[in-house]
Amino acid sequence: MSLPSRLGCSTITFQHLPLDDALVDIAALGVTEIDLGALPGVCDHVPFGLDDTAIERVVGALAASGLRVRSVNGDIGDLNAPHADAAARTAHLERLLRLTAAAGAQALVLPAGALEHEPIESESADLERIAAALSTAGDAASAHGVELWVESLHFLRFSWGRERADALHARLDALGARVGVVLDVAHVTAAGDDLDDTIAAWGERIAHVHLRDAVRGDFSRRIGEGDVDFASAFRALDAVGYDGGFTLEQPSRAYVDDATTVAGGDRRAELAAVAERSLTRLRHAMTASAPER
Repeated sequence: MSLPSRLGCSTITFQHLPLDDALVDIAALGVTEIDLGALPGVCDHVPFGLDDTAIERVVGALAASGLRVRSVNGDIGDLNAPHADAAARTAHLERLLRLTAAAGAQALVLPAGALEHEPIESESADLERIAAALSTAGDAASAHGVELWVESLHFLRFSWGRERADALHARLDALGARVGVVLDVAHVTAAGDDLDDTIAAWGERIAHVHLRDAVRGDFSRRIGEGDVDFASAFRALDAVGYDGGFTLEQPSRAYVDDATTVAGGDRRAELAAVAERSLTRLRHAMTASAPER
């Protein structure tokens, strides 16, 4: 399958629209698959109170759109928190996994820790706690017939750079955890880590790729407005045998009070045009990265 045909769009890119409208605008871009955003503070497309009725409504909207779902991007709380409500976390995980399976998605994606670089207890203890929680979640995902992936390097979170992400991976390996890794090229760049080197080092761990532009210290630039060399990254991914999907995940805002404010009229059209330009630039980079035959 060619690289452009593996390019999808996250509903987080359309965080400013209700789910039904977001799916309409995504389908109009010509992509055939999505990541479904279920991140409080970023995207309201999946209700936090995810009861049976809500799951049925979301799955119905997805089915009506005709778009495939690659993953559900969710959050069950700060996995490095030492005194979390275990029962509430388990219940929320179960609901998200039920949604993931019912939507026909490949995996549920979880973040690696709180929205804070500093550890809650200590770096080592926090990493151990995150790895244990992810390992348990991976077993639960397997029971539902889906996979568990982690965005192990996220510039805003505890596991914000390559060093901590690698340390988390080592702990997951020691536990024999069934957990894949989501590579977000923008977060790697924002952290100041070398993207091609990270891809080479992570290799077969990489289960999915999020695409957005960035500069050091800023993970949220539109495609073509930052320092990410996408053609080089695509070549590096090809070199490690990566054959999974790619998703444009380009929110307007994240983790601020008005991040999910609904946009209409001219603003809706403007943001759809931005997404279309970004996808076009990514397709060009994918084509440029292809080896000559």
